Amino acid sequence: MVGTADEHSRGFGEIRELIMHLSSRIDALDQKVDRFREELSHRIDSLDQRLTGRIDALDEKFSRYFLWMIGIQITILLAVIGALLAS
Repeated sequence: MVGTADEHSRGFGEIRELIMHLSSRIDALDQKVDRFREELSHRIDSLDQRLTGRIDALDEKFSRYFLWMIGIQITILLAVIGALLAS
């Protein structure tokens, strides 16, 4: 009986050590996940800034083209009115 109790005590000690080792591994994995999450967040923010810049540039380009189209249409309208008044 005494030998069996000692074996159980030693077995519980081993289980306790395994649980502590497992806990440290889980903590390390948690830290890795946190670092990965931060890196992914930075990448997404960087892509968001690049995409916002491109959209703003495209919006500005379309605004310029729109102004040119309006200017051309007004010029043509004035030319047609001038031609009608001249005849």
